[in-house]
Amino acid sequence: MPSERATQTTPFAAMDVLERASERDGVVHMEVGEPDFRPPAAATEAAVAALRAGDDDYASSRGIQSLRDAISDYYDDTYGVDVPAERIIVTPGSSPALLLAMLATVDPGEDVVLTDPHYACYPNFVRQADGNVVTAPLDPEDGFEPNVEAFADVVDDDTAAMLLNSPANPTGAVTSGDKLEALVELGADTDTTILSDEVYHGLAFDAEEHSVLEYTDDAFVLDGVSKRYGMTGWRLGWAVCPPEYVDAVNRMTQNVFICAAPFVQAGAEAAIREGTDWLADVREEYRERRDLLVDAAERWGFDVGYTPEGAYYLLLDVSDLPGDAFDVADVFLEDAGVAMTPGPDFGSGAEDYLRASFATSTEDVREAIERIDALLAEATTT
Repeated sequence: MPSERATQTTPFAAMDVLERASERDGVVHMEVGEPDFRPPAAATEAAVAALRAGDDDYASSRGIQSLRDAISDYYDDTYGVDVPAERIIVTPGSSPALLLAMLATVDPGEDVVLTDPHYACYPNFVRQADGNVVTAPLDPEDGFEPNVEAFADVVDDDTAAMLLNSPANPTGAVTSGDKLEALVELGADTDTTILSDEVYHGLAFDAEEHSVLEYTDDAFVLDGVSKRYGMTGWRLGWAVCPPEYVDAVNRMTQNVFICAAPFVQAGAEAAIREGTDWLADVREEYRERRDLLVDAAERWGFDVGYTPEGAYYLLLDVSDLPGDAFDVADVFLEDAGVAMTPGPDFGSGAEDYLRASFATSTEDVREAIERIDALLAEATTT
């Protein structure tokens, strides 16, 4: 029989929708955060060169030194913070980095505070560590930014960790520096470790991004190249660990993952060092897509009252349509050929919403808007 931990692990609705949508022809895929851009050419060239050079053996579980140096330089160049390479553990994707951080900080029965809404998989990471999920609500009138008072209401001396995410999935909210600093102070006051998922950094449009590392060394940062550089299938991430956790996380990496592929690490290093101009152009295309979708949401009556400042997601309020969010997602897929993810997968605070990803092409965003325009027009005349 499957373990209780396995039984309690819930499906990922976005992937379920993707599976159904992939069985149909001509679907516009807005259900997953899959960038349509090819990675920076330098990344592909470096990975191919590494493979041709035979760089396909085991690497250090901590990660290749030159990549860790590049990551360290990135934090210095971007945020002006000194992150020694010794604190960086390279992992096969940012999800493994989060799992390691969770296992390193949470003992069975301890609380982990998430925002609500939150990334759909976060509760399952807490469950893998046998922790308890506690949530702090977000308000669309605040642009879904974390509310420090809401965190203070649920964080206490028995809380093991707070999991933050900015720019955020599914809301696109960017947390201000003042709020990050206040949450760091709350963590210090209650001896609560902060886990900061920063995998969408580099994809902010109208707000200044801040890393939690600007305010403390005693936090985990989880990041990677998947979202920023369109390298989702490369599976390359990292954890910046508080100094006292580095050896423990490395031991778990040795046992659970062994190492990230060295030729992938070569590609990631090239992306980090040479992808700045590439990213600037990509970010502007995302901004255009966001604006198209925000305008459409207002026209449809789905406007939540905010504009996402980062990442590539928008929550649509479909509470005025017949049925629940799952029903609406089914209609959009079956009748319009547009795939979106039902909001309840992201927490009770998103139960009236659909999450639309504008990581797909600008042409596809326009096509999806036209299809939903036609669907809603037909509904009002029948």
